[in-house]
Amino acid sequence: MLKIIIPTLMLIPTTWLINKKWSWTAATCHSLMIATVSLSLLKWELETGWSTSNTYLAMDPLSTPLLILSCWLLPLMLMASQNHLSQEPINRQRLYITLLILLQILVNLTFASTETILFFIMFEATLIPTLIIITRWGNQLERLNAGKYFMFYTLAGSLPLLVAILALQKDAGTLYIPLLQNNIQNMPMSWGDKMWWTGCLLAFMVKMPLYGLHLWLPKAHVEAPIAGSMVLAAVLLKLGGYGMMRMMSMLSPMTKELAYPFIALALWGVIMTGSTCLRQTDLKAMIAYSSVSHMGLVAAGILIQTPWAFTGAIILMIAHGLVSSAMFCLANTNYERTHNRTLILTRGMQMILPLMGAWWFITNLANLALPPTPNLMGEIMIMISVFNWSHWSIIITGLGTLITASYSLYMFLMTQRGPTPNHITGIIPSHTREHLLISMHLIPMALLMLKPEIMWGWHM
Repeated sequence: MLKIIIPTLMLIPTTWLINKKWSWTAATCHSLMIATVSLSLLKWELETGWSTSNTYLAMDPLSTPLLILSCWLLPLMLMASQNHLSQEPINRQRLYITLLILLQILVNLTFASTETILFFIMFEATLIPTLIIITRWGNQLERLNAGKYFMFYTLAGSLPLLVAILALQKDAGTLYIPLLQNNIQNMPMSWGDKMWWTGCLLAFMVKMPLYGLHLWLPKAHVEAPIAGSMVLAAVLLKLGGYGMMRMMSMLSPMTKELAYPFIALALWGVIMTGSTCLRQTDLKAMIAYSSVSHMGLVAAGILIQTPWAFTGAIILMIAHGLVSSAMFCLANTNYERTHNRTLILTRGMQMILPLMGAWWFITNLANLALPPTPNLMGEIMIMISVFNWSHWSIIITGLGTLITASYSLYMFLMTQRGPTPNHITGIIPSHTREHLLISMHLIPMALLMLKPEIMWGWHM
C-alpha cells in the first residue's frame, strides 16, 4: 500500500520544483508508473480476507480493484486537462495538478482505511480538492452555485453518518472494520435503531447518488472542468458504493425491512433519469444523468445484499468508472473544438473526425451494456438478483435497459451523424494524445472481459 501512497505524495514536490516545460510530462509519466505498480496488488495469494500494511491501512478484494481504478485515472486526468489549461500561468497549472494528486491520495486512503472514523475523515476530505477544482476551473458562470449544491448535499448527508459512527463505537466498543464485519448484533428494532440505520447509509446514498438525492450531480458535472468530471464520475461516485458495501455487513439484520423504500427509489431512478437523458440538450448533463441511472442499479444491488448482487455491483462500478470517464473525455474533445455542448449545434462530427466517431460508437455501445463488456456482466447479475427479490422488478429493469439503449443511440446520432453545420467545418483535427486517452480507458475494459474474477470482490 505504501508503495503507492509515498510516490504519490512525492509527486507534489516534483510538480512544484521541476522545470515548467516538463511539469505536465513529468507528472503524467510519474503517475503512470504509480498506476503500473498498483496493478501488482491484483495478485491475491492470502487466505485471509485482508492484506494489512499497518494498523490503519489494509486492502481486501473489495477495495483493491477500486483503488487501482483511482490510480489509473490520475495520468488520464492529467492527459485530458493539458490542452484546457495550456493558456494559464504556470503556478495555476501546478496548483491544478497538485489538487488532482491530493484527491488521489485521499481517495486511496479512503479505500484502504481499516478504522471507520479514518474512513469518514478521508471520505469527507475528498470534498475539498473537488470543490476547488469545480469552483476555480469550471467552465460557466454557474460554477459557484454548482459548488454550493455539491458541498451542502454532501455535508447534509454526512453529519448523520458521523453521529451513527459514534453510536456504533459506543455499542460495539470498536471501529475496526475487519472486526465489525463479524460483529452482527441481533438487536430489537427500536426507532433509534432505524434512525441509526438510515444515518449510516444516507451519506453514501447522497454520494452515489440515489435518485432523489442526485440534484447536485448534473450541476457539478456540467460546471466542472474535464478532470473534475472524470474524477466525479469514475471515482467519487464509487466511494458511495464502497461505503455502502462496507457498512452493509454491520447492518444486516435490519436491512431486510428497511431497504424496501430505497430499493424502490433506486429502481424508479433508473427509469426517471434515463427518461431525463432522452430530453437533454446539453451533452455533459446527459452523460451525468446516465451516471445516476447506472448507479441506481448499483444501489439496488448493494441493498439486496446477496453475493451475486454484490459482485454485480462491484463489476458495474468499475466498468461504469472507465466508460463514463471515457464519455466525458469525448464530450470534452468536442467542447474544446466547438466551444459548445448543445447537441443540436455540434452534430455531424463523424464527417470531420472519423476516428473520433469510431471511439464515440464503441464507448456508446459499452455504455448501453453490449455483450461482452463488463457493463453487461454487472447489469445482468444485478438484474437477476433483483428479479429473485421480486419478480415484478423485471418490468422496471427491462424498461431501464430499453431507455438506456435509446438515449445512448440518441447521443451517438446527435453528435456524430446528420448534416455538419457550417460553423464547425474548420475545426482542428484530433491529437494523438486524445486517441491515447480514450484507448487507455477502453483497453483496460476490454482486458477485464478476459479475466473478470480480478474485480468481482469477496463473495465468489
